[in-house]
Amino acid sequence: MTSFDAVFLSYDEPMADSLHSRLQRTLCGTVKRLHGVHGMRRAYRLCAELVDREQFFLADGDFAIDPTFDPAAVEPLAEGLSMRVWRAVNPVNGLTYGYGGLKLIRRSALREMGEAVDVLAALPGRIEFTQETAGITRFNQSPFHAWKAGFRECAMLARGSEYGMADDDARQRVEAWTASRSGEFAAYAAAGAHEGITFARDAARGTARFGLLNDPAWLRRQFTAAHGDQAVAG
Repeated sequence: MTSFDAVFLSYDEPMADSLHSRLQRTLCGTVKRLHGVHGMRRAYRLCAELVDREQFFLADGDFAIDPTFDPAAVEPLAEGLSMRVWRAVNPVNGLTYGYGGLKLIRRSALREMGEAVDVLAALPGRIEFTQETAGITRFNQSPFHAWKAGFRECAMLARGSEYGMADDDARQRVEAWTASRSGEFAAYAAAGAHEGITFARDAARGTARFGLLNDPAWLRRQFTAAHGDQAVAG
């Protein structure tokens, strides 16, 4: 049996405490937690300093792991692979892909991470996307969190995937996000998707603006300006 360390990375997600406990029960061990660190790239790099093993599970603060997920069946990363990503179910549009999914990642890759808006796309080496679904990405925990998810994801998809995704795949995912209508706060996710597309179109004239997608204070101001102060505090 191969065992891995695990880190739960949260920022302000309302359900983070319960999802952290759920992850610990499923992985059958202690899951270290990093919470509230400003700066996505900094937070991911700090995760590498929490673990003792080179390869470890990494879950975002809105990831609800499937209780049937078997960590003992997970194979280590092959040579040259920096990260493996399991798929997650999107609760507002029915998509199932790597967005928000569980990751097995190398500590050394996080330490050598380059620059990209989608931070983990800047890892050295290859990234493997599995067909196995490991849980649900519960980003729709409040109006603001649902909006932010749609805004960031569709802005990055509209800009062009940093993972080299085919244009047709990106277009289909954008269309699904903009049509979100099931699950809690789906309307906010759809609104965020539409507004993220507009942002990407406007920011194309000044690509440095895409870095704002990783600024939580700026994102909250954008949400409040468009939809009022409806965010649910974490």
